[in-house]
Amino acid sequence: MNSLLLHAISILCLLVTGACSAPPVASPTLPEDVRSFVAERDLCDHFRGEVPDPEDRQRMDEVISAIDRHCTGTDARLDALRAKYADRAEILSRLAPYESGIEAR
Repeated sequence: MNSLLLHAISILCLLVTGACSAPPVASPTLPEDVRSFVAERDLCDHFRGEVPDPEDRQRMDEVISAIDRHCTGTDARLDALRAKYADRAEILSRLAPYESGIEAR
């Protein structure tokens, strides 16, 4: 996902709610596979934290769909990136905040 779209989502969110913050943008110095993971996983975590009113079935379906789209496969990707860059402390520190095993919940 490109940073322009992430910024647009952040601006829209601020305009609508005034309460959410922009997802962190991956550093351009990180390898592309790490930047791609960070962007996707940040969206995943955003939607995992969204709790729509259960009465709003349409929004609930949208959130579930977004979680499926952005979260599926991130456990394996995170494990693979941590193994691939095991000798790169700056990359491991960027990946450190992400939970493992979110898909098993």
